[in-house]
Amino acid sequence: MEMNPESRVPVHKRESKDQLVDAGRGDIGACGWVILIISALFAAITFPLSIWFCVKIIKEYERAVVFRLGRIISGKAKGPGMMFILPCTDTFIKVDLRVISFAIPPQEVLTKDSVTTTVDGVVYYKIDNAIKSVANVNNVHLATAQLAQTTLRNILGTQTLSSILSNREEIAHNIQSILDNATHQWGVNVDRVEMRDVRLPVQMQRAMAAEAEAVREARAKVVAAEGEMNASRALKEASMVICESPAALQLRYLQTLNTIATENNSTIIFPIPIDLLQGVVKK
Repeated sequence: MEMNPESRVPVHKRESKDQLVDAGRGDIGACGWVILIISALFAAITFPLSIWFCVKIIKEYERAVVFRLGRIISGKAKGPGMMFILPCTDTFIKVDLRVISFAIPPQEVLTKDSVTTTVDGVVYYKIDNAIKSVANVNNVHLATAQLAQTTLRNILGTQTLSSILSNREEIAHNIQSILDNATHQWGVNVDRVEMRDVRLPVQMQRAMAAEAEAVREARAKVVAAEGEMNASRALKEASMVICESPAALQLRYLQTLNTIATENNSTIIFPIPIDLLQGVVKK
């Protein structure tokens, strides 16, 4: 019975091959060993000149992914500090582990309620796994930026304009979680996503301003009507009190005259009893 060669490979190694991350501890072949020995002898013969090409310094916030004959060696990134590479056979790529921010260009989005708006934002991310960021994607920074633009457009396309204006933090959190899950296989950790500005067309701004003004006018009319109703009730109660005491009407006349004399000194008012006018009208 013939066995499948892939069945002999451990499960964890097959998974690492699927993720394009290779520990680099496999057999490089006889030719590879010969090239490594020649490279080491060359470095030894040209010492101490070769030290300038073989010794590299990696900063605290950097990691180096070293390729030996095209394979990642040691299964992890090197650094920080000093590392030794062989000439001609070893190459390395530096990866910055600091938080990186980039601005999402303004994206013209058609919302769920068919309103065209322009939205931009900013994304903060950092690289957690240097090997994945080099082996799994060609340009991790460009890929993350393009994915952020696409995700922003897709998420805002399912929202209405009112929800975009009122739930900006929730929408930004959803975008952050989607980006974090999508870029995990690239060794990227998205820390934060912020929506900076939501710009509307001028016509839409005028329409919204007119709508808000109409709502305020309607509320003002309702408040004025309620005030008139309360005032009429108060006048009704005051008339009932005055009817019970005729002298109260004369006091009200005098109070009105005092008020008018205080505000308009040039105005002279002579109060005439209504009963007298009724007698003149009858005659």
